[in-house]
This record gives sequence, structure tokens and C-alpha cells, in this order.
Amino acid sequence: MASIQSSSKKRKNKGLGDSTKRKKKHQDLSDVRKLGQELLSSRAHINNLPLLLNFLDSTSSHPPEFILESLLSLQSFFTPLLPQLPSSSAKPTEDPESIYQTWVRSKFDEFVQCLIQLSLSPTLAEEALRELVMDTLMECVKIGNAGKFHSSIYNKFIHSMVYSVEEADTLLNLLVTKYFKYIDVRYFTYISLEKITRSLDVKECHDIEPKSTDTTNGSPTRASGQLLVRNIHNVISKIPPLEKLGENSEYEMWNGLGVFSKEGKIKSKKVKEKEGKHSEANDVQSSVTISKKIKLKFSKAWMSFLRLPLPIDVYKEVLVTLHQAVIPYLSNPILLCDFLTRSYDIGGVISVMALSSLFILMTEHGLEYPNLYGKLYALLEPSIFIAKHRAKFFQLLDSCLKSPLLPAYLAASFAKKLSRLSLTVPPSGGLVIIALIHNLLRRHPSINCLVHQEDDNETANDESNTKLGIDLFNNEETDLLKTNAMRSSLWEIDTLRHHYCPPVSRFVLSLENDLTVRSKTTEVAIKDFSSGSYATIFKEEIRRRVKQVPLAFYKAVPTSLFSETDFAGWVFHSDAINHVGQN
Repeated sequence: MASIQSSSKKRKNKGLGDSTKRKKKHQDLSDVRKLGQELLSSRAHINNLPLLLNFLDSTSSHPPEFILESLLSLQSFFTPLLPQLPSSSAKPTEDPESIYQTWVRSKFDEFVQCLIQLSLSPTLAEEALRELVMDTLMECVKIGNAGKFHSSIYNKFIHSMVYSVEEADTLLNLLVTKYFKYIDVRYFTYISLEKITRSLDVKECHDIEPKSTDTTNGSPTRASGQLLVRNIHNVISKIPPLEKLGENSEYEMWNGLGVFSKEGKIKSKKVKEKEGKHSEANDVQSSVTISKKIKLKFSKAWMSFLRLPLPIDVYKEVLVTLHQAVIPYLSNPILLCDFLTRSYDIGGVISVMALSSLFILMTEHGLEYPNLYGKLYALLEPSIFIAKHRAKFFQLLDSCLKSPLLPAYLAASFAKKLSRLSLTVPPSGGLVIIALIHNLLRRHPSINCLVHQEDDNETANDESNTKLGIDLFNNEETDLLKTNAMRSSLWEIDTLRHHYCPPVSRFVLSLENDLTVRSKTTEVAIKDFSSGSYATIFKEEIRRRVKQVPLAFYKAVPTSLFSETDFAGWVFHSDAINHVGQN
């Protein structure tokens, strides 16, 4: 045995020496093609294998033609051998055939590593070649594990793509367009992302700048910190949703011998038709099983990602899409309650964006959150009327105040708070406030006393009522029980009758109707006013047909901007006028 190994080693070294000399003398495409043809023709030329692998080294600058030729030859060589090769962790026996297969397996692992590095290499200029490299890599994933989906290779690829700064977007787009339509590819993508996020150090995620490595040799730059979190989010957010999975759904797999097939392969439609109803029942059961398994991996991947310290831009993107792209497909949406309540407690625009998902958990999944109305009340600030996501916020605010079981003091506090804000918000905000108060008064007849409530001085000893016109509402109070809103009135709304913007002054007249008669009144659709702005009001006004135009007519030319009767009791002095008069 020892003599066989020594002779093979001498033959190998001799072949390597001859091939190296030949490479140095002639390094054209015909030589690369000849190396591949010899490798495929006989085992005697097995030493051509490492030579062809050298052309796939991302640290060397080989012409694209050399890379393409060696890639095709190596793929043709490894594809028929993969079902017979041992695993990467298997140890060889003393049998020469076992030693040979173990060595070939090590070269296959090296081939896969070259494909991963080459797909992410910034030196690979041709996108068509990069796509071919990725397709070859996915073929290895498809059949590299004794014909089954090779999750280890795929995990290495996703790990390298997430940690890379260069060309990650290009590969992600290829995955989205070509491979994310396969159920098993999505399944193992979720598994890989969960492993990556669980292995991250929280302190490491706070790094802002990427740790740049030596890029002169063509290897990809390694990302870290917040850039790494962004890369993970880019991948997990672009995986198609699971909405097409169901009891009667058709699914497509990249590898037929995947984790979802008990019999070893997926049956074709013709076989299903021949086997009849019994086969159809089994297929329905397998579809439900696939849906459950993918939901579980989907949930684990997202929950592990949301535990990371997210950059503010990623945080906002997640909150915007969470109620549509994540919550409907989680195995248990209540798992998000900690993340959403923590986000809602932050305040500002983050709270506004978290409200949609939190509202879904409360109304559809039974989440109890007693602090909802207190936090919602605190969000009513003038800045909310110019926020980017104000339209969705106002619609959710109206929905949260829709229940007729709300106590009167709570509805009155919101009505009074909105009424006070009408004095400082833009005209578009005034329209939203009028619509919200209109709905509040119609839903809660117990607060209709706020429309016109006079100070009657019931207790003569009450010092707070000694002066007429005092508003007992405490605008700074955060406790809804202590705002004294029920002892106040909506006097701020009366000032809107004389608002400079005609739509506001016209719309406020709707509050003069008797809103307690529900059969004769209807609620106002908040969505018609929630996204308003100066531009929308202007466009609406210029569309109006004006029948009469007000004109200013003076019998005599005015000598001053205001008449003396406009400001009774006021005297205006001007030093400049007095100086001119003295002269």
C-alpha cells in the first residue's frame, strides 16, 4: 500500500511539474480546453483537476475565457461523481479507491469555495459570467448531498453574501428572479439567516464603518456592524411572501429530494391523476405540512433579526411593512408584542409607524395593551400633522376611538386635545380635526355637552370659577382622568368659523347639525382628509366654479391701511411722523 501511495505521489508531482512548465510556456485557451478534455477522458489525468481550479481563484486575474472554460470542465467532471463521493467529514480508509474519492471530495469542496468567492469578487467584470458562476453553485447545492439539497453549501453562500460589501446586491437580485420561487430555497434561506443573526454579537452590530480587508487580491470586502444588519434585512425582506401556500396550492422545488418529500421525490401531475383521490388527499396533507414548516422557519428568522439593534433607517422600513409582509405569515403573531410595545414607547414617528402592527395584534390576535390610549394621546402634537405617515396614523386614530364602550372622559379628552391643536396646525390639519371631532360627537352622545357649555358658577366659593371665560381643561396633563375635559367646551372649534382658509370655515359648519340623531347623520371618512396638504387644498379650490367674485369699492381713496374704528381704544404714535410735523 505504501508503495502505491509513493508511486502515485511521484506521478502526481511529476504531472504537476510538467503541467506547471507547460502553463508558463503556453497559457492560451486551447491549453485550458485540453486540460479539461484530458480530465474528462481518463483518471490518468486527474492531476489536471488542481490546475483547472487555479483558474477559478478570485485572487488571480485570469481572462474570462479561461474561467469559463475551466468552470464548464469542472462542472462536467464533478456532476456524475457527486452521488458516489463521501461526505466532507468522512475519513479515508486504507483502500486506494477510498483515498481517491476522499481527495476528489476535498477538491469539490475547494471548487465550491472558489465559486462562492468568484461570485462575490469585484474583479469579475462580466455579469453574464457571474450569473453562470452562481448557477453552477446552485447546481452543486441541488445535487451535492447525495442527490439532496446541500444545505451546508447554501449556508456558506448566504453567509458570504451577507458579510460581503461587493456585488451582494447583484447576487441577491439573481436569487430573487431565479431561485426564490422555489419553496425549499426559501426554507433554507430562512434557516441560514437565523443562524447568522443568532451568531452575531450585539456590540458588533453597533459598528458603523465596515471592516475593510485587503481588496487588492480580488477577495470581497467583509461587512460588519450596521452594514451587516442592512444586508440581512435586504435578503429577508426580498423573499417572496407565503400567501400562495395553502391546502390546494401548487409548489415548486429546486430539489425534488428535499426535506418536504417523504417518498424521496415529488410526483408529477400525470402520476397524481393516475393514482386518483387517495394521492390527492396525501398531496393536500403535504401542502399543509410545507406551509407549517416554512411558517416556523419564517418566524424564527424574523424574530432573531428583530432582536438585533437595528439602524434607524432599517427600523423604519421594518415598521412600515411589518403589518403586511410579516404578521400574516407568522406562526404566532403575538411573538411581536414585545418588539412593537417597545417601539410604541419610543415616541415620535417610531410610535406612529408601530401603531398599525400593534392595532392588528390587538384587534385580530387578542393582545391586551392598557397603555394604548395614553400613548396615543401623547402622540397628538402639532408635528404629527406634517409627518410622512400621518394619513395612516389618523385613520388608525379614528379606528381606535370607534368603540362606543369608551368612557366619556376618554372621548372628551381626545376631542378637547384635538380642538386645542386646531389653533396651531395647518389648514389640512384643521380639516382632519373637524372630521375626527365630528365622528367622536356622533359616536359618543355623552360628550355632546362640549359643543356649548357655559360657566354657571354653581359653587360661589370655588375660586376657579370666579372669572368668566376660564378653560378648566389642562392641555399639559398626560393622565386622561385628570384633564378636566368634561368641564370644558370646544370653543377652539368656534374660532374656525373665521378661518382664513375657506374649506376649513365651510367644513366646520357640519358640527352645527344635531349629531346625536344617528339615523340622520353619517360618519366622515377620515381617509378623505388624512393626506391633505396646502397643495391638495389649492388644487381643490381652483377646481371650484365661483359664481360671484367679491370686489373692493371705495368712494374715496383710503389714506391708511386700517380705520380708527378697527382698533377702538388704541393710539398709535410714530416718531417719524412727529419729526416731520415739527419740521
